[in-house]
Amino acid sequence: MMNPNHSFSAEERLPVRIFLAEDDVDDQELLIEAMAMHLPGATVQVASNGKKALTILLSLPDYELPTLIIVDYNLPEVNGSEILKALNAEPRFASIPKLVWSTSNSSLYRQICLDLGARAYFVKPSDIKGIERMAREMLALSDLVPSS
Repeated sequence: MMNPNHSFSAEERLPVRIFLAEDDVDDQELLIEAMAMHLPGATVQVASNGKKALTILLSLPDYELPTLIIVDYNLPEVNGSEILKALNAEPRFASIPKLVWSTSNSSLYRQICLDLGARAYFVKPSDIKGIERMAREMLALSDLVPSS
């Protein structure tokens, strides 16, 4: 019988799958490395444009749905808010935390994304330490690591 007071470590939980929609290869690599520092063992699936991101996400079977979805706002073909809108039409994505990150600090973009269900809108930091802090905050907001 399982102890009801037992808290599960990251290793005991289901596999963590992060989906990242980002067209900039450097940003992809920096964020993936920063996520791995805080959550080793997580897998990250990447799509380099919004249309490809939607195609991949909508075709995933339920047992392969990501634990967290992160989208860049300014993606080619389909932008971050359009991805959020499309995912809102699919009930199976309702419980998955969605985060947006962007080089744009537009309050309009931020509000649109929050209204479409993003848990947060992040402005991309300009240095590696900032990306590491942001990755930790993203994971904490998504309940994947304890908040600091």
